[in-house]
Amino acid sequence: MARFHPLTVQQVRKTIRDAVEVTFAQPDGSDFQFIQGQYLTFRRDFDGVELRRSYSICSAADGGPLQVGIKRVEGGAFSTWANDNLEPGMVLEAMPPMGSFHTPLDPAAARNYLGFAGGSGITPVLSIIRTVLAGEPKSQFTLVYANRGVNTIMFREELEDLKNTYMGRFSVIHVLEQDAQEIDLFQGRVDAEKCAALFEHWVDIASVDTAFICGPEPMMLTIAEALRANGLTNTQIKFELFASSQPGRLKQKANAKGDAAVGAQVTQATVTMDGTARSFEMGKDISILDAALQNALDAPFACKAGVCSTCKCKVLEGEVEMLANHALEDYEVAQGYVLSCQSYPVTDTVVVDYDQ
Repeated sequence: MARFHPLTVQQVRKTIRDAVEVTFAQPDGSDFQFIQGQYLTFRRDFDGVELRRSYSICSAADGGPLQVGIKRVEGGAFSTWANDNLEPGMVLEAMPPMGSFHTPLDPAAARNYLGFAGGSGITPVLSIIRTVLAGEPKSQFTLVYANRGVNTIMFREELEDLKNTYMGRFSVIHVLEQDAQEIDLFQGRVDAEKCAALFEHWVDIASVDTAFICGPEPMMLTIAEALRANGLTNTQIKFELFASSQPGRLKQKANAKGDAAVGAQVTQATVTMDGTARSFEMGKDISILDAALQNALDAPFACKAGVCSTCKCKVLEGEVEMLANHALEDYEVAQGYVLSCQSYPVTDTVVVDYDQ
């Protein structure tokens, strides 16, 4: 089970006015070795309330520095504090890297990658780009990066440096919503019409092996549909949702089986964590995660919105209803994995395991 560890801040650098790149001193041991595209979950106490937030790693997975990008969110306590107050020498508590927003690399492969990023969604995509270009010398990467304007482009200089370093292998298409561009196609929102035009004039979609998408949910769904319409399969499309349209957990649905079949409104739950099983009673109107926390179990979580997969566990017995899932792959769900923050028991007995 993942636990929090101290990370010492080595450097804090502004990338744009309202975003910082945070570099950490190399942590001891192997807990923080990461795969490109993964994220870190941090926790901090604000006026007696513990907040947990996840931020993507932006550095390459090649033994270099451990870095994350944190963009200020309006009303966001953690992101505002990080942008205004974080300094070298401070210590943050973080879980080891997590996430499956990546594909295995092969140094002998010659692949064609396509990336779509919106705003701070560039953070994990940048890690992927850096790692792919260094780790697969024959592969190419095209990035479509959507922002409001030039002054909101995170890591603009870093992307230009990559273009110069990997000339002919890496290209960037900036699509700006507000600022005028020389090419009309590169202005406006990335919608279905924009995707169609990009695929017709700028991106050889037939040659793409894998596409990565990270940004707001509406944009991601539109792009994914356009990719499918142009021949890509679900296995070729990788998602990372950096912000959910749901600020917290979704409202629990009414029991579809009807009142007559509801039965007892109490479930006998057994939760395995760190090799130890703990049993307790819980209501059917509370999530598996919240019930575990209420029973003094240190279950892992970050967003509580079905986005980050930090709270993933496996259902071994019984049945749960998962109300939202923006993180698990279809094959993981088929194997019995659920997001415990969004999962509610529908049977009188439920057994879940966080260790698998």
